[in-house]
Amino acid sequence: MSDPIAVSFATRRPWAPSAHRLARWARAALGRRRGELSIRIVTRSESRRLNRTYRGRDYPTNVLSFPAGRTVQDRARAAAPLGDLAVCAAVVAREAQLQGKPASAHWAHMIVHGTLHVLGYDHERPREAERMERRERTVLARLGFPDPYRSGT
Repeated sequence: MSDPIAVSFATRRPWAPSAHRLARWARAALGRRRGELSIRIVTRSESRRLNRTYRGRDYPTNVLSFPAGRTVQDRARAAAPLGDLAVCAAVVAREAQLQGKPASAHWAHMIVHGTLHVLGYDHERPREAERMERRERTVLARLGFPDPYRSGT
């Protein structure tokens, strides 16, 4: 059986974790949920195009999440589609540097964050943001990473 988490690379520059690590972090965020998730590591230009097309924002961004429109039949399947993530390697690297965080910790945070969006978590309202951030902290701690919302970590 193939892994229901597919990882592809349009780029690995300036640095991107291995497909194995990316999938491991996504699995941790999924918890007991099972399904198909695609993670694509993209260039600045691809991120910008996707962000402009789907969010109306004309700049590259760290992670974009595209939840799958799940049908009743999908919910009955063990590996139903969950959605897709597009992660911009250059933006994640720059953010990690600006925030003084290890690159791997910021990458893990972006994968967990994007995966939670695919599962329906959001941060548009304070209560939703608290719920999502609490889940991110829990998952990242289990993976051995510090709280991404504390300054100086």
